[in-house]
Amino acid sequence: MAKWGEGDPRWIVEQRADATNVNNWHWTERDASNWSSEKLKTLLLSVRAENEEGSCEVTEVNKLDGEASINNRKGKLIFFYEWNIKLAWTGITNTGVKYKGHVEIPNLSDENDIDDIDISVTLAKDEPDTDLLALMKKEGVKQIASALETYISTLKTEFTQGMILPTVNGEQSEPTPLPVHKPEQHKASKPAAGSALKSKSVGVKIPTCKINLKEVFLTSPDELYRVFITQEMVQAFTHSPAVVEPDKGGKFQLLDGSVTGEFIELVPEKQIAMKWRFKSWPEGHFSTINLTFHDKAGETEVCLEGKGIPASEEERTREGWQRYYFEGIKQTFGYGARLL
Repeated sequence: MAKWGEGDPRWIVEQRADATNVNNWHWTERDASNWSSEKLKTLLLSVRAENEEGSCEVTEVNKLDGEASINNRKGKLIFFYEWNIKLAWTGITNTGVKYKGHVEIPNLSDENDIDDIDISVTLAKDEPDTDLLALMKKEGVKQIASALETYISTLKTEFTQGMILPTVNGEQSEPTPLPVHKPEQHKASKPAAGSALKSKSVGVKIPTCKINLKEVFLTSPDELYRVFITQEMVQAFTHSPAVVEPDKGGKFQLLDGSVTGEFIELVPEKQIAMKWRFKSWPEGHFSTINLTFHDKAGETEVCLEGKGIPASEEERTREGWQRYYFEGIKQTFGYGARLL
C-alpha cells in the first residue's frame, strides 16, 4: 500500500466545495499518524500491573515508528496502520527494590489480528532475575494488548467523520454498519386460566428521584449525537462489548449487561430519549433519560434529565453517567472541555 502522500494524485479528491466526490467513487485519504502517535503514547503510559510481589508500569515510549491513515473508496472505509514500538518498564518490589526492563512490539499492523501481535517483555541488561518479570509478562502484556485494542477501535471511529462524502443526489452516504445481533426474544407461554391470578405480579412501589446534569464537549451536536447511538463508538468509549439498535424502539446493552434500555425518541443532532436501567435495580424498573444537544459556537452542551431513578441509586447513577459516558467520551474521542 502506498504511504501517506505517495498516492496517485488522479485518485485523490480533496473535500472541497468545487471538487465533490460524486458517489464516493474517487479515493479520499486522511492521515492519522500524528493522532495515532499521541493516542498510543497516552494508552501505553497508563499500563500498570501489581500483585503481592510489587508493581510494574510502563514508564517511557522509546520508539514509535510507523504511520496510519484512512481511505475511502466507493463508500468503503479502509484502515491502514503499521507501527514498531519499544517501551521501557520499571518494577518495584514491596521491599523497595527497583528493576528495569524493555517491551518490544514489532508488528502492530492492520494485517495482524490483536492475538497475533508480538509483545516481548525482557529485563534490562545486567538486571538480576525477579518475580516481577513474570508479573509483567502476564498481567502487563494483557494490559498492553488491551491498550492496543482500544487504539485500533478508536482509530476506526475517531476519523470516520467526513470520510463518506455527498452522493450525486446530495445525500450523505455512511459506512456500512456492522450487523447488530439482537438478543433472542423468548415468547412467554400462556398461563393456564386457573393459574392466572397466581402468576400475576403485584409489584412494589419504590421511592424515586430526578437528576439533572450538564456537560460541554468540544465537538458538533451531529458528531456527539452519533457517538451515543453508534455501536462501534459506544464500544470504544466504554471499552467493552455493546449492542446498540439506533432506531426508535431499538434496544441497547452496555458494560457487559450492567446497563440496558430502549430508545424512546431519536431526533438527530437534537435529542435522545430512552428507557434506562442498571442491572441491579428492581426487576422491570426503568428510569427515563432525556438528552438534549445544544450548539454553542463550536461546542456542544448536553443537558441530561433523568426521572424515575430509585432514590437509593441517585448518587451512583450520577457518577455512572459522569464517568462511563461523559468522561469516557471525552477521553476516547478528545472532546474534553470545562465542567459547568
